[in-house]
Amino acid sequence: MALLDAWPNWRGGALALVGPAGSGKTHLASAWAEQAGARVLTGARWTLASLDELEGGPVLLEDADRGGLEELLFHLINMAPHPGGSLLLTARTPPAVWPAPLPDLRSRLNALPVAALPEPDDIVLTALLDKFFRERNIRPPEDLLPYLVWRIERSAPKAREIVRRLDEKADAEQRPISRALAREILEADEQGPDAVE
Repeated sequence: MALLDAWPNWRGGALALVGPAGSGKTHLASAWAEQAGARVLTGARWTLASLDELEGGPVLLEDADRGGLEELLFHLINMAPHPGGSLLLTARTPPAVWPAPLPDLRSRLNALPVAALPEPDDIVLTALLDKFFRERNIRPPEDLLPYLVWRIERSAPKAREIVRRLDEKADAEQRPISRALAREILEADEQGPDAVE
C-alpha cells in the first residue's frame, strides 16, 4: 500500500504490482486507476499504433507477464517518467522473469520497482472464506473457518472452490455445512482424483 500511495513519485514513473491469483491485484490496481484517472489496458488489442492515445497520461496494464506485449511494454515504460505519465503493471510473476527478447526491455524490467502481494495470511484467508460463504447466503458454524484455514491451500481460488464444493455437497446430500462435511471433501482430495465424494 505504501508503494501504491507513493504515486505519482514512483521511481521512473512505473510500478509492478505482483501477486498470486486472487491476492487483490485487480482491486488495488482499479482503485489506483480511478484515483489517477488512468487508461486501463486489458487484453491483447493494444498495438504500438495505439500509443498515441496514451501519450501524457497514467496507464494501467493488467497481466503484463502474459507474453506477446514486449514491444508495447518497452514503449509504455519509456513513456512513464514523462510529465503526467505513470505506469502500473499487474502480474503473477515478477518482472525479472517476464519474456524480454529486447535487451533494452530486459534492463528496464529489471529496474522496475515491485510491490509484491503475498499469499493470504490466516486473517485474510478467514475473511475470504467468510466472504465466499456470505455470497452464497451460508452462515457456517464457528468451528469451520479455523478448521479450513489450517487445511486448505492459501489462495483465494482454493477458498472459493472449497466453499462451492461444500455448498454443492451439502445440497446434494441434504446435509448441513459442517466440519465433518469439510473433512470428507478434504480427505477425498488427499486420496486423489479417483476418490468419490
